[in-house]
Amino acid sequence: MIQTEKFPSSQASSAGLTIPNNVRGLILRLGFAALGSLMLLSHPGEATAEGNTLGEAILGGKPLVDIRLRYETVDQGGLPNNADATTLRARLGYETGNFEGFSLLVEGDFIIGLGAEDYNDTINGRTTFPVVADPEDNQLNRAQIMYAGIPDTTFIVGRQRVILDNARFVGNVGWRQNEQTFDAAVVATTFIQDTTLTYGYVDKIHRIFGRDHLAGRLDTSTHLINAKYSGIEGLTVTGYSYLLDVDAVPTASTVTYGVRVTGKTELSDGVVLNGVAEYARQSDQGNNPGNVSLDYYRGDAGVTYQGFVGAVGYEVLEGDGTVGFSTPLATLHAFNGWADVFLATPAAGLEDLFLKVGYSTSDVLGLQRLSGAVIYHDFESNRTGADLGSEWDAVINAKVDDHFVVTAKYASYSGPTAGPADRDKIWFQVGYKY
Repeated sequence: MIQTEKFPSSQASSAGLTIPNNVRGLILRLGFAALGSLMLLSHPGEATAEGNTLGEAILGGKPLVDIRLRYETVDQGGLPNNADATTLRARLGYETGNFEGFSLLVEGDFIIGLGAEDYNDTINGRTTFPVVADPEDNQLNRAQIMYAGIPDTTFIVGRQRVILDNARFVGNVGWRQNEQTFDAAVVATTFIQDTTLTYGYVDKIHRIFGRDHLAGRLDTSTHLINAKYSGIEGLTVTGYSYLLDVDAVPTASTVTYGVRVTGKTELSDGVVLNGVAEYARQSDQGNNPGNVSLDYYRGDAGVTYQGFVGAVGYEVLEGDGTVGFSTPLATLHAFNGWADVFLATPAAGLEDLFLKVGYSTSDVLGLQRLSGAVIYHDFESNRTGADLGSEWDAVINAKVDDHFVVTAKYASYSGPTAGPADRDKIWFQVGYKY
């Protein structure tokens, strides 16, 4: 994760693009003003070609309801107390219908702790307990204007959720109660056949730790470029460039260029082979005081058959002995084990060999769908080859109906004597969406 540092006031630049703080902060506000003015200038009482007036678009929208009750317990070596956290997250909002290509979405997060506060939520100072990074908070999660009036193209301006590819480099950290969102302007278009082009400019990162944490909000001048091509049968090829300049955390200011290839083919009746190959190169930029030149690569192969899945994968994040390959905007919990031991890449790098088996079936035990998986990770240092431990993860998901999902999840990490502390984590969760 990004380290906690005092926020300086300085200019931010990205790969030769220098945007002063007072200018870049205006970009999103001007975007809001321009889009909002267009909405107001459209005649409120006049029907569109689709027959919708502005009033009908506003009243004909949909409520957004996402409620999640979770119990999490953590037993971590080196700490005198176990963590026990019961938290409730209510994510509530509203999305309007479409009027002249415009729509509006507003959503808030309301997170409360239930029972004793026997855990370190990252801001309560209870450092004798393991971390459960779900602090109490009430805040605006999303507030965005979307314009889709140009064929095959969508513009979104405002505080929004951004997930690119498998979220390894840019994601929303959806597992935590407070997700990561961005103050950004994003455009995505498919006007070229079989191709999706996405560009985003990010002005501020709203992280999972909430507004009361020193590093809960980070000013940035970040450019996200992603191009996906699916014109080859069974293959998708993605090229990307992520240019990060983070004011308060200079070591997170990097530029990453990469390519990702995913493929799927049917070997025989019902047997499907899936594969992933990815490579990225990262270097320092902007206000980063270091000299970064690191590689990332990953390869996966998996087979599915009648609900069964088996997969093997190998992921490497290099380290040079001073700093490791960084992915500060990623959904980190989804990678390198659910025990969250390696949220930051060690300075000597990380190699993760993992195996997965799972099964999913529908209409069983009165459930709409029942699925489960077991994953094993073996970790090593990329630079030295030293043992960094191993981990077992397991999950069961029971989808009751279109609204309710019940989840039980487990992670157990065992490290070497001089390595990270051993830890066991258990989650029980009930989620409701409407």
